[in-house]
Amino acid sequence: MMRKKRHEEHEEHVDESWLIPYADMLTLLLALFIVLFAASTVDVKKYEAITKSFEEVLNGGTGILESEPSTMQPQDGSFVGLADDPEETKEEEEKDVAVEEEESEEELEEDLNKLEKLKERIDSYISEQNLDAFLQTKLTEEGLLITIKEAALFNSGKANLTGDAKELAKEISSLLVTDPPRRITVTGHTDNRPIKTSQYQSNWHLSSERALNFMTELLKNKNLKPQLFSFTGYGEYRPVDTNKTDSGRAKNRRVEVLILPYNVEN
Repeated sequence: MMRKKRHEEHEEHVDESWLIPYADMLTLLLALFIVLFAASTVDVKKYEAITKSFEEVLNGGTGILESEPSTMQPQDGSFVGLADDPEETKEEEEKDVAVEEEESEEELEEDLNKLEKLKERIDSYISEQNLDAFLQTKLTEEGLLITIKEAALFNSGKANLTGDAKELAKEISSLLVTDPPRRITVTGHTDNRPIKTSQYQSNWHLSSERALNFMTELLKNKNLKPQLFSFTGYGEYRPVDTNKTDSGRAKNRRVEVLILPYNVEN
């Protein structure tokens, strides 16, 4: 019995004091990765605040297990957490959308004012040249619309511009030059009287050819950019007046030039 007792007295006890700093270090690493992950979802100011706070913990001499939880308060007074409050994020997004819409409306209003001034210039030219019976302008939601009656451009049933029409197209092209340049569409329209000749199978063909020829004449002005122009023929399918009278049909036979606002891409 004495030998057994002496043997037990000489057994070495395993020192487990290393577990405390080891656990402290693991907790610190875990907290580090959590904070880094959370920081990826916050802005730069919040990230800087997190980094500063973490440096204070590392250099302060106290372990993560011993320190009391604290909130990180940046200089701007905003709370930095692991993630933004969903409701606050939604409110911020709604505010951003509202601001963008307000700015867009202000830009559109400013642009429409510029189009209004351009309209006044074109109206002055129409008045000076006594062309009121053939040209009209109108400011719409789509842009500034210039309407040119058939009689000012083409002979009946034809798509080739007359000599006077080419001079008119030259004058109009100079009025279309803006800085920065705008997108412009040219559309051809006819009345509902059917046409079927060797050159034009339908009003679709006639209206399209007229729009193309007028646009081509406009683009002889080298200050205009062809890549911003387009043309379309609508035939008799977009009348502005009745086709039951001669005067109504005369109004429907026309070419329209639409000058688009800057915020319209196509």
